[in-house]
Amino acid sequence: MKFKHILALIAFGAFFIPTSLTAQDDMLDMLGEEEPQPVYATAGFKTTRIINGHSFEMNAHGVMDFKISHRFGTLNSGALNAFGLDNALMRIGFDYGLTKWLNVGIGRNGGAIKYYDGFAKVKFLRQQTGVKNIPISALFVSDFAIDANPKNNVEQQPYYFSHRLLYTNQIIIGRKFNDAFSLQIMPTHVHRNFVQTKAESNDVLLMGVAGRIKLSKRVAINAEYYYALPGQLDAQYKNSLSIGFDIETGGHVFQLHLTNSTGMVEPAFLTETRGSWLDGDIHFGFNVSRVFTVYRPKR
Repeated sequence: MKFKHILALIAFGAFFIPTSLTAQDDMLDMLGEEEPQPVYATAGFKTTRIINGHSFEMNAHGVMDFKISHRFGTLNSGALNAFGLDNALMRIGFDYGLTKWLNVGIGRNGGAIKYYDGFAKVKFLRQQTGVKNIPISALFVSDFAIDANPKNNVEQQPYYFSHRLLYTNQIIIGRKFNDAFSLQIMPTHVHRNFVQTKAESNDVLLMGVAGRIKLSKRVAINAEYYYALPGQLDAQYKNSLSIGFDIETGGHVFQLHLTNSTGMVEPAFLTETRGSWLDGDIHFGFNVSRVFTVYRPKR
């Protein structure tokens, strides 16, 4: 009997143990395998604005970005005017993340150049690796502005409220190449319902380019340039060029820069820049960005 029992145990072990080990290996393989996750590129720029224009960054869902911007007079105005510090324009704006792919915002540009403005910004392509290999981010930005400046001696009479409306549409195509370098291009269209002279076009096409070089964990240098195609603007207007530094201090981002533009809404700096870098018409300015979490979406 003992011999039969031994043979039965051997037969049972020969069948059951390999089967159980195989099943255990299968379970371990299932537990060890994880579905690939997308790895998104983040922090290509420190804020949603480079200097004047939009970057390819977005506010997260439920995050409010409160922005205060100043542009002072020209550096070549001399010591009597504190090299431009005696003269200042200001914009206050609120940008909000309605979803992770849609931002909206409003603002007021005050001082000698008065505008109300608002925008919607949609990210329809996000740079990522992992599940998909998408090498760029792509966004569509649509801005509108209301010209609140008094209009005197206009050629066209009467002057309706609709003449004060201006629209800007822009595609942003950008890439974060590595932790230190990001670049984007911005084909742009501006429509102005009213222009001062027949020499100007109601529709203006521009090409923008902007980039960032990270200098340290909290400091980066930014630059942006917008080129208006010839024959659309009066000869007094110049292309907008801006260079500056971003300094991150926890909850704030301070942007210090030099620019030949004074207006801080799209139609102003894209089609109404009068300053020339070669002539020393350079304005010192800064942006202060502070973000607040207004709403925490459920996960």
